[in-house]
Amino acid sequence: MRWRGTAGDGSGPAARRRVGVLVGVAALVYAADVISKVIVVATLTENVPVRAIGSLLRLDYIRNPGAAFSLGADGYTVVFTLIAAAVIVAILRMARTLASRRWAVALGLLLGGALGNLTDRIARGPGPLRGWVVDFIQLPHWPVFNLADSAICCGGALMVLLTVLGLHPDGQADRGARGRGTGADASRAAYVGEPDPGALD
Repeated sequence: MRWRGTAGDGSGPAARRRVGVLVGVAALVYAADVISKVIVVATLTENVPVRAIGSLLRLDYIRNPGAAFSLGADGYTVVFTLIAAAVIVAILRMARTLASRRWAVALGLLLGGALGNLTDRIARGPGPLRGWVVDFIQLPHWPVFNLADSAICCGGALMVLLTVLGLHPDGQADRGARGRGTGADASRAAYVGEPDPGALD
């Protein structure tokens, strides 16, 4: 017997579906981020805010040499680029043993956001690895950001939540929860002579 969604079936159909979720989420985030930035650069003037929803939301096109949410300084642009590349490599390595759909969504958000901002670092001026990221979403009392930044934060928050709940990327906690959840059913089944539902794959 082998538990579904655990590291033991890392090359099986379930694992491929988890990777498919990760790739799908990352592709959607990346496409939305790239398309939104292309539209912003083509239609807005840099440093000239435009009200979108009253005082709640403004579109303010700026070029950011720092980290997410316009944090950091120009001199560290290359450092931020290398960090983003390292995050992408780490996620791709984790994908090989990914067995949790929820972690696949979290990592997909993080991967798509990192790829979106890394594309700016590589493709935009003033040069490769030193490119400035396009930011344009401004909320009250909040730094200007973009869709990639939002995805990174949502992915990171989901990862923290899953960790607090004891759910791990390899699905081990899910297996344990499944075993605990079926313990009462197993005892009851043994008493009435029925099959143990926890033993069914």
